[in-house]
Amino acid sequence: MKLSQGTSTKLIILDKKVTCKDEAFKLLASKFFDEGVISSKKEFIKAVYTREKESPTGLENGIAIPHGKSSTVKKAQFAILRTLDPIEDYKSLKENNKVKLIFMMAIPENGSEEHLDVLSTLATKLINQQYRQKIMMAKTPEEIISLLDNTNDTNSKQSPIENNKDSYVAVTACAAGIAHTYMAAEALVTEANKENISMYVEKQGAKGVEDRLTVKQIQNAKAVILAHDVTLNETDRFKGKPILDIPVAEPIKNAHDVISKAKEISKNYKFTKNNVANNTLNLKKNWKTEIKDSVLTGISYIIPIIIAGGMISAITMLIVQLFGLQALSKNPTSWISLLKALGGNLLSVLMIPILSAYMAYSIADKPALGPGFAGGLAANMISSGFLGGMLSGLIAGYLMKWMKKNIHTDGAFSGVITFWLYPVVGSLITGCLMLFLVGKPIAWLNSSLINWLNNLAGTNAILLGAIIGCMVSFDLGGPVNKAAYAFCLGAMANGNFVPYCAFASTKMVSAFTTTLVCLLKKDLVTSEERKIGNQTWILGLAGITEGAIPFAMADPVRVISSYVIGSAVTGAIVMYYSIGLNVPGAGIFSMLFLKNGVSAWLNPIIWLVAALIGTLISTIILIFLKTKRRNKNA
Repeated sequence: MKLSQGTSTKLIILDKKVTCKDEAFKLLASKFFDEGVISSKKEFIKAVYTREKESPTGLENGIAIPHGKSSTVKKAQFAILRTLDPIEDYKSLKENNKVKLIFMMAIPENGSEEHLDVLSTLATKLINQQYRQKIMMAKTPEEIISLLDNTNDTNSKQSPIENNKDSYVAVTACAAGIAHTYMAAEALVTEANKENISMYVEKQGAKGVEDRLTVKQIQNAKAVILAHDVTLNETDRFKGKPILDIPVAEPIKNAHDVISKAKEISKNYKFTKNNVANNTLNLKKNWKTEIKDSVLTGISYIIPIIIAGGMISAITMLIVQLFGLQALSKNPTSWISLLKALGGNLLSVLMIPILSAYMAYSIADKPALGPGFAGGLAANMISSGFLGGMLSGLIAGYLMKWMKKNIHTDGAFSGVITFWLYPVVGSLITGCLMLFLVGKPIAWLNSSLINWLNNLAGTNAILLGAIIGCMVSFDLGGPVNKAAYAFCLGAMANGNFVPYCAFASTKMVSAFTTTLVCLLKKDLVTSEERKIGNQTWILGLAGITEGAIPFAMADPVRVISSYVIGSAVTGAIVMYYSIGLNVPGAGIFSMLFLKNGVSAWLNPIIWLVAALIGTLISTIILIFLKTKRRNKNA
């Protein structure tokens, strides 16, 4: 698609006196509205400001590329505004950037890749100084149109690897995956050409991976530059290479400085087999982020185990009830008992070791898996529950991270260290620490928590239900949620089936609320949040709270507080009616296995209605809070 096809002379405004960013946005939105590009100026401007919150769209050299993605956009187009004087209040990546040239993009909510092509082409063209000067000097909109398709001022290209040149590789990725991704890449290539070195850049943007780095390019690279604001894909490719890890804005601000730093870290770097075999890519993470990522990784790996174990248990219970196999199920060697044991062991035997192992894996890669599993088994042995599993995962992860950094060698012994020393010594140390030192206090803490909640159940069931509801939705599958889950399973093992019933009903509230808000108030959420909301109700039916995490992360205080209040009401209602459930992880099918409570036919109605009441309360609160925030920022 030619750039000129993405605009028109009526969408180009030259040398207009504009005093502030808001005035510029309203002027360009009016142009879009007049030309039939958008159906609502208000909604489009709101979408533009939503994008502005992600990262600055002011760049450098007097340029800004704001863009809004909204259902009000009828077709992908961009408008151009060149101001008489610089706009002083336009926030930019480069602090001293005074915006005079604005390219505003209107993007349909379900836009094709055409608008991405326009943005990427435009962003890379504007890196070229001669091209920018011609745009700034143009006297008419017609001249601008002609310049948009001008290929004489070509941008820098990645050339074949030359043996006489130093070679570097880079990956760029920004939050939106559009302008900054491409501008950072172009800046690196342009500067590399000036310095007579080879630079090969992979873009991980909204269109996916572009210009994927080849094995040969990576092998010949003296260093790797990772310029990103989001997590990158396939970083294992760069093991054994010196790595410069920086924000995506850095190359746009000063590509020369970035390349100089890459040259510096490549000096005196020794490439060894040990580097490639054992060194995990060590991106700069603070310990808080590393622990958070570790916990989320572990949880993501146990979710299938919870669902599989719960559903297998539910199916076997259903078969027993439908076909009257109660007598057969009491025989421990019968097929139905074996199936029930399979589902139960997935939850009671496998879940904690898998949580521990993959938390450790997140910190120190594959060598940490063995010690992580060993620590998880030790946590099971001393009944330390989820808290013990998470602790053992952290112990194994940081132990193996230290061992990999300090215990390694080249040659034949590298295999011995990797496949014998790491798993044996790591598992032994982790297991001993859990069994004889730090695991016991955690086991005591876990049992104390369960005992406290059990005592609370006897005195005030409604309060217990509210607490369970709050814990379920507080971190959506995180450690607090899992602590509530551990208590409910423990209570179930002791014959108290009511807490888990409240837990199962409450798990649907956050998912249903997310979907309902996205359906009722589309103007309060972004297009990305709507995509999430369209799916979370399905996950809610399966009893999965984690689906609401991306929605909550965008506005955690308002969203989580809304979830918690509605969930507390749901948990309190279920506990008040003393409805029990002895099949974990069955999701909406839990309705088939409810017991005690009011009656066989009323129990499912109360259980489901409790979830819907909590959902309604959370939805009302969240819509109120988001509307209040929008009006305040208007």
